[in-house]
Amino acid sequence: MSTLSPVLKQATPVTAVRGEGVHLYDEAGRAYLDFTAGIGVTSTGHCHPRVTAAAQEQVGKLVHGQYTTVKHQPLLTLTERLGEVLPDGLDSVFFANSGSEAVEAAMRLAKQATGRPNIIVFQGSFHGRTIGAASLTTSAAKVRSGFGPLMPGVAIAPYPNTFHYGWDEETTTKFALRELDQVLATVSAPADTAAFLIEPVLGDGGFVPANATFMAGLRERADRHGIQLILDEVQAGFGRTGTFWGHEHFGVRPDIIVTAKGLASGFPLSAIAAPKELMAKAWPGSQGGTYGGNAVSCAAAIATLDVIQEEKLVENSAERGAQLISGLREVAARHAASEGAGGIADVRGLGLMVASEIVDADGNADGATAAKLLQESAERGLLLLPCGAHGNVVRMLPALVVNENQIDEAIRLWGETVDAVLGG
Repeated sequence: MSTLSPVLKQATPVTAVRGEGVHLYDEAGRAYLDFTAGIGVTSTGHCHPRVTAAAQEQVGKLVHGQYTTVKHQPLLTLTERLGEVLPDGLDSVFFANSGSEAVEAAMRLAKQATGRPNIIVFQGSFHGRTIGAASLTTSAAKVRSGFGPLMPGVAIAPYPNTFHYGWDEETTTKFALRELDQVLATVSAPADTAAFLIEPVLGDGGFVPANATFMAGLRERADRHGIQLILDEVQAGFGRTGTFWGHEHFGVRPDIIVTAKGLASGFPLSAIAAPKELMAKAWPGSQGGTYGGNAVSCAAAIATLDVIQEEKLVENSAERGAQLISGLREVAARHAASEGAGGIADVRGLGLMVASEIVDADGNADGATAAKLLQESAERGLLLLPCGAHGNVVRMLPALVVNENQIDEAIRLWGETVDAVLGG
C-alpha cells in the first residue's frame, strides 16, 4: 500500500469531497468557508457552473491537442481573449502548466533577448520550486535548501517591506532603491543584468504590497540600463487585488508578465506575455512542453474570463477586500501586539489578498501561535493558510465571488478564533 509523501503537510485537517462557491464540504457533509481558494487558484469559486460546463463540453471534444503539434480552438480563442486584459503592448503569449514553469520561461526569454546572464530578485519573493524558480525564491529557506548548488546568476535586493524594517514607506523605499543601486554596482553590473523579477504583492513572503515610488524606480532603472522588468502576477493577478493585475495599483509598465493560479479556476494553466518583438528573440526550441495550453484548461480559462468580466468580480474584489481588511483591523485592535504582549502586529493587503501578522511578546515572529490560530479557525469552519518566512502570517484569499455576508461570517469566525487563542 502506498501513501502520500510524509513531507506534504496539510494546513487544515479537512478531506474535501465537494466544493461550491466559497465553500468546501468534508466526508461528513460539513461546510467550511474556504478562504484559501486553493492558494488563490479557484478565482471564480469552486465548480462555478459556467466554468464546469465549459470544461465538461471540451472533455467531450478534445482533451489534449499538443500545441506544438496541432493547434486547437480553445488555445486560439484564449490567446485572443487575453489581449483584452493584458497590459498594452504585451501581445504575444506562451502557455505552460505551472507558475514555476512560466517564471522559468520568462527568465529564459529575458536572458536570450538581452544576451545577459543575471537576474535580480527581491527579498521575500516566491517564484516556484523547480531548480531555476527556487533559485529565484527568497520567501523561506525551505524552498532553497537541501538540493544545492542552486542556479548561478541570481542577485537579491531588498523589497520595500515597511513592517519588516520598521520604517515609514518613504524611508523604506529610499533604502530599497539605494540598495538596488548598490547591487548593480557591486554584484550584478547593468551590462550583466537581464531582468528585475518582482511580485507586485509578495505572496508566500507575507502578503506585502510594493508601492508606486519603488515600482517607478525599478522601471526607470530598467529603461536606463536596458534591463527587462518581469512582473510575477501568479498570485496577485486576475482580479485578486481589486484591479485586474496587481501592478495596476502602482502605475508601472512590465516588459514581461507571468500569470497562473486564478487564470483557469483550478485547471492547471500558466502563461507569460511580452511584446511580439521581444518574444521573437527567444531562441528556436526554447519554448514548448507536452501539456502546456491544454485544451480543457484553455476552455476553463475562457469561461473564467467571461465570469470575471460579466459578474464584475474585479470590482467585487475591491469592495469585499475593503470590507475584509476593515473587519480584520477591528479584530486586530482588540488583540494588538504591544510591548510585553504578543498578538496581531499588522493587517495589510490589497483586494482579496489580506493577511494578519502574528508576533510574540518580544515582537518576534510567532509561527507557533499562528499555527494554533489556523487549527482553531478550521475547527470553527474557516479555512486559512500561513505564509511568511516564519509561518507567522495568516493569509486570507477567498474566491472573487465571495459576498458581503460571507465576508462578515469570516470576520466573525476569525474574531472568535483570535479570542479563543489569544484571550478575549
